Amino acid sequence: MRPVGRPQLGKASYYGPEFTGRTMANGRRFDPGSTSVAHRTLPLGTKVLVRNLDNGRVTTATVEDRGPFIQGRIIDVSPRLAERLGMLRVGVVPVEVLPVEVAEAP
Repeated sequence: MRPVGRPQLGKASYYGPEFTGRTMANGRRFDPGSTSVAHRTLPLGTKVLVRNLDNGRVTTATVEDRGPFIQGRIIDVSPRLAERLGMLRVGVVPVEVLPVEVAEAP
């Protein structure tokens, strides 16, 4: 996948169990086993690469929700993606977020 936007650097956290089943910004219910992420500004449906800068692990994800709303954090990932990124134990890690397919506005 080739980047279609500039990389963003910041901190990532992941959705806690209390978010399971809640409605996301796209109208769907949150599934902890999904590849969903929350981002404040990227269009819903945008595909991103998320790289854990502590260990180099990378995963792909889809922006389906809005957030995080904690200063310094740029993305919230599902628990499934947090496991792929090796961040379940730590909870918050430095990441690079790279858009690879920007969704069109409806």
